[in-house]
Amino acid sequence: MTASGRVIPMVESHPVGGDGSARRVLLIGGTHGDEYASVSIVFKWLQLERRPGIHWRIVPLLNPDGLLRRQSRRVNARGVDLNRNLPTPNWKQESEHYWIQRTGRDPRRYPGPAAASEPETRWLMKEIDTFRPDVIVSVHAHYASFVYDGPGSAPHRLGNLRRRQLWKYPGSLGAYAGRHLGIPVLTLELPWAGILPDARATQRIWDDLQHWLSRNPT
Repeated sequence: MTASGRVIPMVESHPVGGDGSARRVLLIGGTHGDEYASVSIVFKWLQLERRPGIHWRIVPLLNPDGLLRRQSRRVNARGVDLNRNLPTPNWKQESEHYWIQRTGRDPRRYPGPAAASEPETRWLMKEIDTFRPDVIVSVHAHYASFVYDGPGSAPHRLGNLRRRQLWKYPGSLGAYAGRHLGIPVLTLELPWAGILPDARATQRIWDDLQHWLSRNPT
């Protein structure tokens, strides 16, 4: 449930005829409610063919309270950036320093009053704990690239998205799951927040992602 009581949607897709050895992949869209493309592309991918051998849990919209407002916004109903609220080591001092010194107390990037203070954050942590994903894929916008955190080898590219290194944000999913829990995390940054990639680009990212997942066991 969200801060305002909404249900967070999730779809589970088991591989046909699996023997229990399938890779578990958690796919997340809509962590930031104003990144419309990150929600739309996950719904598009739900309609495309999925390769065998992968057990998916797909969360198209982690932050419905942020999206389903008269004017969508990045943060949740309580004004917290969900991608700064996860309990990374030294969260208190590092998140406060980042928010004050690097963002000038930008309300769009408020990390919250405490680590894991938000119900959406706790819901995601529970999903990670119970599903035990081998890989987490989180879709955002708008850097036209992707970031890899955690063990193992990153893909060279995903469609037209190339790997880049961004600032390490305290409380982010990459910092929490990738570097703290040791689960590979791919953070995809689509080119635009409000414009969905065309059908060909959407398909290419999906194909490259599944190809990498199939060929790179962790």
